[in-house]
Amino acid sequence: MKKLQLHNRTYSKVLQMHYLGVALVLMVFCLPSPTSSCTEQEKDSLLRFLAELSQDGGLSASWRNGTDCCKWEGVACRQDRTVSHVLLPSKGLKGHISRSLGALTGLQHLDLSENLLSGGLPRELLSSGSIVFLDVSLNQLNGTLRQLPSSPPARPLQLQVLNISSNLFAGQFPSAIWKAMENLMALNASNNNFIGRVPAQFCNSSPSLTVLDLCFNKFSGSIPPGLGDCSKLRELKAGHNNLSGTLPDELFNATSLEYLSLENNDLHGVLDTANMVSLRNLVTLDLGGNRFSGKIPDYIGLFKRLEELHLNNNNMSGQLPYALSNCTNLITVDLKRNRLSGELTNVNFSNLPKLKTLDLDSNNLSGTVPESIYSCSNLTALRLSTNNLHGQLSSRIGNLKHLSFLSLGKNNFTNITNALQILKSSKNLSTLFIGHNFRGEILSQDETIDGFENLQVLDIQGCQFSGRIPVWISRAANLQVLLLCGNRLTGPIPGWINSLSHLFYMDVSTNRLTGQIPLTLMEMPMLKSTENITHMNPRVFDLTVTNGPSLEYRTITSFPAVLNLRNNCLTGVIPPQIGQLKALVVLDFSFNKLSGQIPQSICNLTNLQLLDLSSNNLTGAIPVALNALHFLSAFSISNNNLEGPIPSGGQFDTFQNSSFDRNPNLCGSALTQKCNSAEAHQAIILAAKQADYKVAFVIEFSAFFGVGVLYDQLVLSSFNFIICFASWTINVALRHAQFRGALTSLNIIGADNMTHCLIGEDVPWSSRFCSESIVHSCPYIPKSETANTRNHLLPKRKRKIDEDDT
Repeated sequence: MKKLQLHNRTYSKVLQMHYLGVALVLMVFCLPSPTSSCTEQEKDSLLRFLAELSQDGGLSASWRNGTDCCKWEGVACRQDRTVSHVLLPSKGLKGHISRSLGALTGLQHLDLSENLLSGGLPRELLSSGSIVFLDVSLNQLNGTLRQLPSSPPARPLQLQVLNISSNLFAGQFPSAIWKAMENLMALNASNNNFIGRVPAQFCNSSPSLTVLDLCFNKFSGSIPPGLGDCSKLRELKAGHNNLSGTLPDELFNATSLEYLSLENNDLHGVLDTANMVSLRNLVTLDLGGNRFSGKIPDYIGLFKRLEELHLNNNNMSGQLPYALSNCTNLITVDLKRNRLSGELTNVNFSNLPKLKTLDLDSNNLSGTVPESIYSCSNLTALRLSTNNLHGQLSSRIGNLKHLSFLSLGKNNFTNITNALQILKSSKNLSTLFIGHNFRGEILSQDETIDGFENLQVLDIQGCQFSGRIPVWISRAANLQVLLLCGNRLTGPIPGWINSLSHLFYMDVSTNRLTGQIPLTLMEMPMLKSTENITHMNPRVFDLTVTNGPSLEYRTITSFPAVLNLRNNCLTGVIPPQIGQLKALVVLDFSFNKLSGQIPQSICNLTNLQLLDLSSNNLTGAIPVALNALHFLSAFSISNNNLEGPIPSGGQFDTFQNSSFDRNPNLCGSALTQKCNSAEAHQAIILAAKQADYKVAFVIEFSAFFGVGVLYDQLVLSSFNFIICFASWTINVALRHAQFRGALTSLNIIGADNMTHCLIGEDVPWSSRFCSESIVHSCPYIPKSETANTRNHLLPKRKRKIDEDDT
């Protein structure tokens, strides 16, 4: 299946519910008679359909010759013994759809959705004179839609609902095929690979057309003006295509429109046109992800029925119109990533009692958070991050009893202690992004701060906080993601860290933490097993996490397991118990003062895709067993005191030379210093010893923790990661950009630039650390070397900035 099965499954159900009245009327006339039995001709047509299935989902148990086909599973007949219904959704059917179904002269309702059917859609079904409802969505059908015969049918086709969504159809959308469908009311062709222009004659051919869904295809060209002739059109969805140009004036003649969705295209122009006022029946307006400009028009206040407004990711400017206060039925307002300015006080939010989601991220809004927002008692998600707001949090935020998602990052808020004391009363709060505020304050150690028992994501990065990691965090028992990077926190990593039994994403990089890596960090339950993460309750985010035009993430558990201690002043050795953290995908201990050898046990971290131990004082040889990490794509041990030959084979043959730089005693084909014969012989002996050690370690480790990960389990765990975190596959070469990408996705959740705590593609090197002074806090790494050391992990080509990656 393709990228949006869930999305289209919802659409399919909506379509069926939308026309439930039609279906019920049909069923009244189509109820099977207990005394009826189908004709031999009808039975033969069904058996030919069965014969073309390579997997019949158990139908053969009841579909047997010599029995009444009116009693077969999924089949219903009319009084005249003709088959009226074939309803076989979600049966696991595999194979081709036989054209013999077109010979069922009385067939009115055919539902083959959510199966594994492939091949083309028989023209006989589209040209059937009896079928009223045809649903083949969520299959693997491919090829092109064939044109109907050039000669017109003897009588108009009866087809009213056609759902071919979520397949693999390609080619141009046929135009002549619709001329015979005078009764068509709903067409869902979304989530395919159709190309070319949108046919202009939909409404001329099908004057009763009510629902038209063409989203997630590759349609190009302009929106046809002929769609304005659809006097009964209520839903028009053509988002996620390549449509261009402006909105045609004729479109505004479709005054029955309730749902207009044209998001993620290349449309442009201004919305301040008088013609658009005629669309007063709109319930949902989604024009996000285009190039619309100008102000949000005042006539928006005339859309009294409007419930959802999406103008995000455009070039809208000016202030929020006061007229928005008149849209009293608004539930969702998404205006993020525009160039809106002025103060939020222009809108009287107390007039929007139904508002649940308000997203104004990444604009140029200023002033304070208006008190009227706290009157929106149904608000569940509030994102005001990346603006120029200032002031302190109001205690009235406690009125938002349903608030679970709050992002205020990258503003100029002050008084972190007051903010935490207020927010602790928000009992439903699960996601909190307040980083890049409160600059230079002391992170509160107040023992009375509690109440965050439902918090799952906490981001207080980039604030240049001083002080220690506060103990009140330990009481956030459900915390899964913790971002403290880019501050000036001192002291050790607290020993209570393993009490956060759900934590699997921890970033405390770019601070001034000292001491040794605590052994309790090696006891993190979520990092010790991939099964622990996959078995967690995948709580749905209140705001969709997106990456690119078509990838969406709605759960916290779709993110990778990360342990990032980079750029601190940690000392001591890397604990050999690190091998217990088998769920880790990203491990970064770089830019510290760690000493000793690289533990052999790291070879047990079979899910690792990024390992960075650069810029420490590590000694000894590189463990040959590391080449068993088959998914390791980004690796650096540069700027240490390692010695001996670089292992060959496996992933080591794919790493850049810079991964091993500034280790004067290393040798190998990847370096200018080649190994002599004695060193090569030593490498063979060392490899044998390390192999013996690995076997011994696995045996000893298994005695306490069970049998080690087998190779097939390794493959399965990696496949699970790819499914859950598909955004990392966007980059062909997964170097250090993967790490940035992981946190970038989280950044999208809260729109707070986490990349400043990692590596940003288009950020000057001097600003890539959240605090310049932190670079000097570990004086053995000169700043000039710091830049050179990490440059090898940067992507080599400059990528166009995606607005969804900000």
